[in-house]
Amino acid sequence: MANIASQEKRIHRAERERLENRRRTSQVKTWFRRLESAVSGGDNSTADDEYRTLVSRIDKAVKSGALHRNNGARKKARAARIRSRLS
Repeated sequence: MANIASQEKRIHRAERERLENRRRTSQVKTWFRRLESAVSGGDNSTADDEYRTLVSRIDKAVKSGALHRNNGARKKARAARIRSRLS
């Protein structure tokens, strides 16, 4: 356990940041599942909405540092491929 106040604060801050990163990456996975189900269901408008929201979530995760920018680009390309299966 930390003996120094600044170490204690850093431990708490790191935990908060870890949970925030986990939340953002989990959201991306959830929206991928939602996009997959919309595309498999054949619902064009829902798939468009899910795709736009997914890209937004990926961009936010990259901006906050939860995802590396190359990882975000790869996920957006994957989402576009999934979306193109419907049209």
